[in-house]
Amino acid sequence: MNEEDKRDRQMLELLNELRVALPGVQILFAFLLTVPFAQGFQHVTSTQRTLYYLTLLATAVSAICLIAPSATHRLRFHQSDRSFVIESANTYLIAGLAFLGIAIVLAIALITDFLYDHWITWAAPLAIALVLGGFWFVRPLLRRT
Repeated sequence: MNEEDKRDRQMLELLNELRVALPGVQILFAFLLTVPFAQGFQHVTSTQRTLYYLTLLATAVSAICLIAPSATHRLRFHQSDRSFVIESANTYLIAGLAFLGIAIVLAIALITDFLYDHWITWAAPLAIALVLGGFWFVRPLLRRT
């Protein structure tokens, strides 16, 4: 396999990974944008309001990172710099997944804080963070070495 074929394959793999991640982020972001306008939002606690806002910000950064490869590709398309596009897209995708993971954990924290008023409020998000971090980051990185 020559370098051009290798870069084509890498580009297709990145596109397929983005096709999996991006719709979930878009749905979460769209939902979060509507929450403050829902009846009853004014009754949330200060902690819940902070958790909501941090979840919104993490989701926004995730969306920005996951859409960034498209902008990079479009702006570098005519420079025939596919290696730069692939390297940048890889970095953006990893960052986008990290922020999506943060958003998921924060969303779980928000929901459990809303539903319960005891230790599970922080135990559930911690458990989700451990599972998510293990499956998305630790296991793949351990396998690579």
